[in-house]
Amino acid sequence: MAKVLVVEDSPASMKLTTLLLRSAGHGVLCVVDAEAGLEIARSEHPDLILMDIQLPGIDGNAATAILKEDPATASIPIITLIALSLKFDLERGQEAGSDAYIVKPLRYDELYTVMEELLQERRRPPPRAPLPPLPPLPPLPPLPPREGRRLPESRRPSSSSTTTVRTAGSSRRC
Repeated sequence: MAKVLVVEDSPASMKLTTLLLRSAGHGVLCVVDAEAGLEIARSEHPDLILMDIQLPGIDGNAATAILKEDPATASIPIITLIALSLKFDLERGQEAGSDAYIVKPLRYDELYTVMEELLQERRRPPPRAPLPPLPPLPPLPPLPPREGRRLPESRRPSSSSTTTVRTAGSSRRC
């Protein structure tokens, strides 16, 4: 399935996250600080990153901003993991470029749903540029004048002539 980088300094949260990801068939890369996370993200190019906010050294929002500014890692979806659903943390995560957030402790159904949505968006091919409009067609040349051609007298229908139409079992005059 997907290769997921987990940047988490709490051993208990790392164990739970790793268990959930491996149970779903994902490959997991684990680091305990943002500096190592930046290095692994650049060298391994994971399909998705789970980033804790409260990390030693560089915090998760700063690391997210660095990854989103780097052309080599900007397209990697990042899910911010936050301990409390504080409006301040959510706003900072969005400003840093986080693609989604999940409040800890992780719930497997929420984690899998958010991950699948982001991974499908990443797999979707970019929209194709619209085709340029076709150039206008050149005007058609005028048709030559038609010369009147008349049927020979012998082939012209006369007003007194009649035609007999026959159908199955009957005939009638027109």
